[in-house]
Amino acid sequence: MSPLAFLLSLPIRFYRRFLGPLLPKVCRFYPSCSTYAMQALEKHGGLKGSWLTVRRLSRCHPFHPGGMDPVP
Repeated sequence: MSPLAFLLSLPIRFYRRFLGPLLPKVCRFYPSCSTYAMQALEKHGGLKGSWLTVRRLSRCHPFHPGGMDPVP
C-alpha cells in the first residue's frame, strides 16, 4: 500500500473499529462501502482508489438498487 493510500485508509480503519459496530447493518451494497474503500485503496493506490470510493459513496442513496459491486 502506498503512503498516500495508507494515510487515506486511517479514517476508514477508525470508522470500522469504533463507529461501525455502533451502527445498524443496513448497507445496500456488497461488499460494504468501507470494505470497498479499503480494497480500492489497496488495489489502485491513493488517487484512483479515493476516486472509486467517492464514486461508490455517491451511489449510496434510496433510489439505487445496490447489490454486488466489486472493485474493478
